[in-house]
Amino acid sequence: MIQTAQAKDISLGEIKKQFNLQLTTEPNFFNEWQSDLPVVSAAEQKQIARIQQNYFNLAERKSFSEESVKMVVLSPLLDLANFYQSPFGLMTEESIELSAEDEGLRVKGKIDVLVVKEKLWVLVVESKSTRFDVVSALPQALTYLLSAPNKEEPVYGLVVNGREFLFVKLQHGSRPIYARSFALSIERENELKQVLGILKTFQRKMTT
Repeated sequence: MIQTAQAKDISLGEIKKQFNLQLTTEPNFFNEWQSDLPVVSAAEQKQIARIQQNYFNLAERKSFSEESVKMVVLSPLLDLANFYQSPFGLMTEESIELSAEDEGLRVKGKIDVLVVKEKLWVLVVESKSTRFDVVSALPQALTYLLSAPNKEEPVYGLVVNGREFLFVKLQHGSRPIYARSFALSIERENELKQVLGILKTFQRKMTT
């Protein structure tokens, strides 16, 4: 009998075991989040400062809702990184299904935002989770990356809860490998600028 589980309920250990997934420590595998980031212009830095101010304004009032995270934090950053321009499109609330053929496990889940070209998946954590580390959503993000149809090229993920950002890179193969960034905070201006630089790097790689 095939078991069915929700992606949000799968642990990192279960993901690694069921899909033969391995964390790589190769320093050059995921250097896109640290090295040779595009220059952030003065105008873009002003926009970043405004996003940060908007975040602090809302954070003082109440915890973020999922929709607030998308509207106030995520959407402006994706716009600055040109993910709303051709050849990209945006699909929301796309259901995915992933099967582990050998182990008899079927994982089902729903991703909150998918930047089309099937190379970047963006997961918005539920609003109440802004109190928790985004690393807790890593297993769910990896599940979605493993479901990406293009197995030839690396795929990328971003987990955001309004306050923190976590980037992930996964390469498919007989034994898939992945690496992740540190959790970057919107509360530190230099890290928010780094988040934009990383998104711009992804955008550039996906259009070449």
